[in-house]
Amino acid sequence: MVRHADLRSTGRALAILWACTLLSSPAAGAQTHAPPAAPAALTGRAALERLVEGNRRFVAGTSQHGHQSAAYRHGLATSQHPFATILGCSDSRVPLEPLFDQGFGDLFVIRVAGNVASLDELGSIEYAANHLGVKFVLVLGHEACGAVTAALGSEADRKHEASDIQALLEQIEPALASMPAGLEPAEQVHRGVEANVRQSVRVLRQSPALADRVKRGEIVIAGAVYELDTCRVRWLAD
Repeated sequence: MVRHADLRSTGRALAILWACTLLSSPAAGAQTHAPPAAPAALTGRAALERLVEGNRRFVAGTSQHGHQSAAYRHGLATSQHPFATILGCSDSRVPLEPLFDQGFGDLFVIRVAGNVASLDELGSIEYAANHLGVKFVLVLGHEACGAVTAALGSEADRKHEASDIQALLEQIEPALASMPAGLEPAEQVHRGVEANVRQSVRVLRQSPALADRVKRGEIVIAGAVYELDTCRVRWLAD
């Protein structure tokens, strides 16, 4: 015999399932077409300007929060047309879409501690360029980067880290080789962050899969640093 308690439990479970179904389905009458393909056609320069403007809105507190509607999200189920690729740090304080005021499907994002450009990151960026038609790549570091700070530490300190962390830090070390002696620790990290971004930019520009297109101006690769205190993205000159 089925008890009343069992029926009540079953009823609650069915209600939860029904609510989840409603939340995951497009609203009645909502359009579910794919987002327009125009963003993929943006030139590198136009994509850069779009990111600059998005960060300005974010800093000013006037973010538009575009491309986040249910209809738009459902439209992305069958295709994607990001207008920019960003190689950024994994730091939780640097969420890439919000700080550029972009939404679902706008950015092709690769995140790794220290925003290093190794084989996995290169493969992901090349995929975006070759298969998604993305023409702008940004390497974004950030102030007070823990990976750069650790790479600036003594060899003895680094040996206390796990072997995989040491391997990651070794990829950052070449960028710091020309660091002037006698700098204050905060200035060391500040300069080290910029040097590390520039190193990743160089690696990407010299990639066999990207170098020719960079020379022809078909793909633009740039570097920038996110300032934690101001929320502003500081663009680095070549």
